Amino acid sequence: QVQPVELGGGLVQAGGSLRLSCTASGRTFSGYAMGWFRQAPGKEREFVAAISWSGGNTRYADSVKGRFTISRDNAKNTVYLQMNSLKPEDTAVYYCAAKQGLPTTVANYNYWGQGTQVTVSS
Repeated sequence: QVQPVELGGGLVQAGGSLRLSCTASGRTFSGYAMGWFRQAPGKEREFVAAISWSGGNTRYADSVKGRFTISRDNAKNTVYLQMNSLKPEDTAVYYCAAKQGLPTTVANYNYWGQGTQVTVSS
């Protein structure tokens, strides 16, 4: 069973940057599409970005396009979310998730991490 583990959350000022990482505990991410989702207090979990196994297919929420970049290093079994030009509305718990097949924007992923807090101060 694949168990994603998120790293890299923290507190940053508006306009700053953070890079989240997601590694696998247990099995590797081999063959899995990966996604990042986030959930702010009192809000539904929402899609942020996703990437195919090969890395050739990426998808982004409109709210993060041009600011966030998803990538993966399969040799290191790690997926990254580079977040630039952060805004207070990006404050949320960020979750990494894995699924077989194509990367999707809906939360139909099979395996989820515990989440990491990202807080952007104004």
